[in-house]
Amino acid sequence: MTVVVDINILLDVFLSRKTFLADSQTILNEVVAGSLRGICPSHGLTILFYLLEKHASTTEAETAVDKILTHFEIHGLNTSDWKKVRQMPFSDFEDAAVAYTASERGASFIITRNIADFKSSPVPAISPSEFILRFLPPS
Repeated sequence: MTVVVDINILLDVFLSRKTFLADSQTILNEVVAGSLRGICPSHGLTILFYLLEKHASTTEAETAVDKILTHFEIHGLNTSDWKKVRQMPFSDFEDAAVAYTASERGASFIITRNIADFKSSPVPAISPSEFILRFLPPS
């Protein structure tokens, strides 16, 4: 199954956000194991690096980006794509870009903790915990 993993899930893991860590780590582990085909929009790499460098360290930011580059497919948008993103009915430009990427790459879901932000998405959004309950075998 192909999924787009929203930046908040990656930040949960790489910043060890205790409240969300277990479920987000499970999602990342499934991508690393190859059980899920994970997609990361290319703009998400720069956001991830910036926030990790700011809240952790340059070394941790570099390590995280290298892990994403190793295990995720990275997909960028061209000028025509960005024009289409601008026309999407989203209040948040970055969320629209994530939704557009998910649609263009044939993702089944956008895995995010911000479900409400994707109510206009052509690809359904699902939380990590809901995804785990619905699609992963009990451990």
